Parts: sequence; structure tokens; C-alpha cells
Amino acid sequence: MFYGYGMSITLRYAESREEAAEILNDAFMKVFTNIKDFDIDKPFKPWLRRIIINTAINHYHRTKKYREMDNVDFAEQSLSTREQILPGISYDEIIEMVQQLTPAYRTVFNLYVIEGFKHREIAEMLGIAVGTSKSNLAKAKRNLQAILEKNFM
Repeated sequence: MFYGYGMSITLRYAESREEAAEILNDAFMKVFTNIKDFDIDKPFKPWLRRIIINTAINHYHRTKKYREMDNVDFAEQSLSTREQILPGISYDEIIEMVQQLTPAYRTVFNLYVIEGFKHREIAEMLGIAVGTSKSNLAKAKRNLQAILEKNFM
């Protein structure tokens, strides 16, 4: 019943659909294990969402030491300064572009832009400095702009 909802969240944090499914599976295991702690007087979806996001963050922490960080910051190229929404981009194309970001950039981008966390909260969750969170967000935005320009202009 909540698979599609959960996948829409985990796809933004994962590098692939397979990794997103793995994160979602872990999240559902946490839900089933901790369902006794759920307050039935409160809505279920926000509780589930929080578990899924925390599981994605835990996955990031668990796998970050095994990933090679891509030091090539392809957004440093000369970019157009115009901001423009391109009509006709599908949800899957947007997710694919977000998945091209490095894990650090992708995680901060999702937590800030999509989930609405503040940089201070993100820094605490990820164990990074507030300045690093801000820097990763700025670089994520530049990289997404470069991806957009490369693929759609």
C-alpha cells in the first residue's frame, strides 16, 4: 500500500532503483519492528516518512566510507546564469538527474530542498559542519544546472 510512496522518497536519495528498493526494504523492516511504538492517534504517513528518511540517511552513513568520492566538480564549467524551468521533463528524468549527484550533494539537496530541513539540522543528521551543508547544496544546484544544460539545451 505504501510502496510507491516510499519509493518516491528513497529514489531521491539512492544512486539507482535497486539501491532505493534496498533502502525502502530496510525502512519497512524498521516500521514492522517498531509498529508497536506508533501512536494510532496520529497520522501514519508522517511517521513512515520520517523512518524512510532516517533509513536513507543511515544508508548514506553506512556506505559513504565504501564509495569513492568523485572529486570532479563538473559544475565548475561556465554555466548560463538564467534560471528557467524546462517544460516536458518527466518525474523519472528529474530523479535520474538527482541520482547523478554525488551521495553527499544528493543527500543535502534532498534534505534541504525536498524535505525542508535547515542547514543546522542537516549538519547534525549527517555529522558535518553547517558550512559544508551549505556548500554541498550550492554545488548540488550547480551540478543539476549543468546536467540540465547538457541534456536539455
